[in-house]
Amino acid sequence: MASSNPVSFVLVISLVISCFVIAFGGNFHQDFDITWGDGRGKILDNGQLLTLSLDKASGSGFQSKNEYLFGKIDMQLKLVPGNSAGTVTAYYLSSQGSTHDEIDFEFLGNLSGDPYILHTNVFSQGKGDREQQFYLWFDPTADFHTYSILWNPQRIIFSVDGTPIREFKNAESLGVAYPKNQPMRIYSSLWNADDWATRGGLVKTDWNEAPFTASYRNFNANACVLSSSSCTSSSSNSWLNEEMDSTSQQRLKWVQKNYMIYNYCSDSKRFSQGLPPECAINTTA
Repeated sequence: MASSNPVSFVLVISLVISCFVIAFGGNFHQDFDITWGDGRGKILDNGQLLTLSLDKASGSGFQSKNEYLFGKIDMQLKLVPGNSAGTVTAYYLSSQGSTHDEIDFEFLGNLSGDPYILHTNVFSQGKGDREQQFYLWFDPTADFHTYSILWNPQRIIFSVDGTPIREFKNAESLGVAYPKNQPMRIYSSLWNADDWATRGGLVKTDWNEAPFTASYRNFNANACVLSSSSCTSSSSNSWLNEEMDSTSQQRLKWVQKNYMIYNYCSDSKRFSQGLPPECAINTTA
């Protein structure tokens, strides 16, 4: 990826009020709280590994201690192996309230041997319905892979192992709200969604396979963290203006041509009155 023409740092300051830029490799004890699951979420290996588990009684989840307003955030995940049908592993950024902003990775489990579906969505001012879904070009249960969100004033880029799979551009000029004013925490949860997750709810969770476990490691955030100080940086903040170079654009087109299985911007039946306005600029064609 490359950087675009510089955005005035004064403008960036105005967008990231009361925050500072921080870059770090995470320790789960320092960076996250297990928020639910009655012991089913665990931080292991001196804070270097986190696991979430799901059984018939409950799933589990965690959230970041910090709130972020723009940044480049990486997490390595190893998803539930085997028959994961009915389960959802969600990893996302979100603010709170009815007009919340949200940037979603959701991994929809499947029967053994069938691929996971990677579901993505973007909410701004409480409005979502911007789904894109993908298969992956590897087995996400066999090893850890890096799932990244770049979020800056111009665009949101979802990446897998450094390969961009989706770009959501700022379309405020078209009257579309863009996530830029609400700080968001990182959340993740593993839960039962067999009413819809696998083949529209046709395939149910097999509780004989429980507990289901997803694993996390190598969290890293280079981001504006909400604080009482101003937005200053002792480290690189190139992500504030980052955009895709020609190589990344070609990789994005490759993913969307070969692995995308649903794009709301192509669903004219669903949007019979016309596609959402941001679709005019969020295309790889």
